This record gives sequence, structure tokens and C-alpha cells, in this order.
Amino acid sequence: MRAQTEQGNTEIDHAAIAAMELAGMPDDEPVVRVPSMQHHGRGAVTNPPVRFEQRAASPFDDGWETLTADFGDLPKLATSLTKDATRSVISWNSSPDIGFDRAVNPYRGCEHGCVYCYARPTHAYLGYSPGLDFETKLIYKPEVADLLEKELRKPGYQARTLALGSNTDPYQPVERTLQLTRSVLEVLDRFNHPVGIVTKSAGVLRDLDILSSMAKRNLVRVYISLTTLDPRLARAMEPRAATPARRLHAISELTRAGVSTGVLTAPMIPGLNDVEMEKLLEAASRAGARHAGYVLLRLPHEIREMFEAWLHTHFPDRAKHVLSLVRDTRGGAMNDSRFHHRFSGQGVYADLLMRRFTRAARQWGLDESREGLDCGRFAVPGVTAQAEVAQLSLF
Repeated sequence: MRAQTEQGNTEIDHAAIAAMELAGMPDDEPVVRVPSMQHHGRGAVTNPPVRFEQRAASPFDDGWETLTADFGDLPKLATSLTKDATRSVISWNSSPDIGFDRAVNPYRGCEHGCVYCYARPTHAYLGYSPGLDFETKLIYKPEVADLLEKELRKPGYQARTLALGSNTDPYQPVERTLQLTRSVLEVLDRFNHPVGIVTKSAGVLRDLDILSSMAKRNLVRVYISLTTLDPRLARAMEPRAATPARRLHAISELTRAGVSTGVLTAPMIPGLNDVEMEKLLEAASRAGARHAGYVLLRLPHEIREMFEAWLHTHFPDRAKHVLSLVRDTRGGAMNDSRFHHRFSGQGVYADLLMRRFTRAARQWGLDESREGLDCGRFAVPGVTAQAEVAQLSLF
């Protein structure tokens, strides 16, 4: 039996174990069973404590779970929205293995519920769990467009490609009503500012009018994340993201509209979806994609335990094998956060995955050199006209 301390550490209750042994309970019988918190339409099956807090509550099976197992999933969890009071929206990074140095994320948390999402641990900075809280307690930035415009108007600002949706998906379901991503694109369009978008949603097609206009000026590139062609696996991994078929349709429509479009087979999970890599690249190419990338599964902070719990819930027959392969690609650990290693891993299995990707991308024409987006068109609206008026006033 285990007891939870204030610091979140686990201590063994030897007295309780001894008492149960006297009662005849076998040693291999699980004394404490933590019930799954799986909810319909949600990805995480746990809600781990916030790592910055000293106290933590843990789920405990008091015996009723077994008796009520036939009642089905727990009731649906509603999504709550909270306004973000931040006064700046551009986030900057200097990571040597990321192809952009700035990004805008209209939302914190993501309703898509992808169990493997590397952004989940960031919810702890807000006092929320990276588990179910991440996909149900969303923070949105209602003034994101106005704040972005102010930052772009600052003297000395130099344009480089801005990433939209680098942390959470800019086209998650709530975007249908809030349209914050669209408001950001409207600002970037007026400023002739280049932007790169990554999404799992076909909702990107709602902004096709803006994207196609920006594409004519070489100001936009869109990557659709495609992890599997199996709808059942997609529903388990990414319960509220678009179906694989809808994502392929989005690639097709974006390409038809002249928008430079690529595919990200990310993440590749050893022993789970990596077997589909070649088929994913083929399907994306046939849909019109011209660029491709992939990322190996990453399990920073709380995601490791969350992913393990998810595996044992959905794929108990192969969980041990998948986790073993993950360790093979991470030098025996479950995660490697080092620059130049975190996205591709190391070892025989990781090298094989890289060779497979390189070969398939070349075969399906997805290895074209990527032309950089045009940063030279950037201009602050109204500034040129104001300068001309000021010049004329000298005469």
C-alpha cells in the first residue's frame, strides 16, 4: 500500500502490507488501483499534479470502480474559457534546432487532446494540470491582434517568419467562434509579414481567402500534421482533431488555392504509428503536399507518466514493447531534451526511422528545397504616407 505525502512523494505503508499478508492476501495482488480518468472525447486518462505545487491530490479506488465498470465512460468534461491578461503576444526563442525565432499563440491549452503533446507541461505555469486540465481549461487572448499590431509597429522591428501555433493548435475547435487566429492573419496580411502555420485541423480552410492572398506574395506556408491514416488510432491519440481524411482534404484544397503546403508526420511513436510513415508521406504527396518533416515522440516532464497510462489503457497488449522502443531511441531513458537530439533521437531504431523518412520523402517528391518566405515586403501601414506628409511640410 502507498500513501501520498505533502511533497507528492510516495511512501510504502509496511504495516498495512503486513496486515493484509496475515489476512491471506497474495503478494502479487495490486493493493491500490488508481482508476482511469478516461472521459469521452478527451485524450488524457490522468490529471497529474502541478509540479510546482507542494500538495497534490491522487485518485484512489475505494472499490466502487469495479462494481460500476459496466456503466461506461465518465461523463463528458466541459471546456472552460478564461481570458488571458498578458500585454505582449510575440514569444521569442533562440533554440538552435528550431527554424523560427518568434511565434504567436492565441490560445493556451488545446482542446484537440493529443495525448503526446509536448506543450502540455506549459499548463503547469498557469497552475493547471498538464493532463485533462490542458484540454479542458483553455486560456485565450482576446486582444491578440491589437497587441500584435503594436509590437509590429515598434521602431526597429525586423520581420522574419513568425510561427503561428507553435505551442498549441491555432485552429482548435474554439477558433470557430472566437476567430482569434483569423484576426492575427488579418494583421500579418496588412503588414506583409511572413507566417508559418502548423495545424491538425481542416479549420484552416476557413481562412483560405487570406492565405491565398498572402501566398501570391510568398508570405505563407502551411504544414498539416498527419500522424496516422487509421481513424480509430487517430480518435484515441487525438480525440478532437480532424480525421485523417479531412486533413488530407485540407492539404488538397490549400494546394489548389496556391498555398505552399507540407506535411508533418509528427510525432512518430515507435511500435505504434511509425509503421505508417511511408503511407503517410505517399497520401500527403498525392493530396498535393510538396514538403515534409517528422519528429520523434518526445516525453518531457509529466507527459512520460501520462503517455504510459494512456498506453496501458488503450493498448495494454503492446505497451511494454512501445516503451522499450522509446527507450532504445533515447539512450535508455524515456526522454532526451538535448538540442539536436530531442527531435530525432539516437540509436539503431532512430537511425532507421531517419533513413526510412529520407527515402520515402525523396520517392514521393517531398524533399524539394524550401524557398524562404519573403521578408522584404514587410511595411508598417500608414508610416510611409505619414513620412511623406512630414517631408512636404518642410516646404
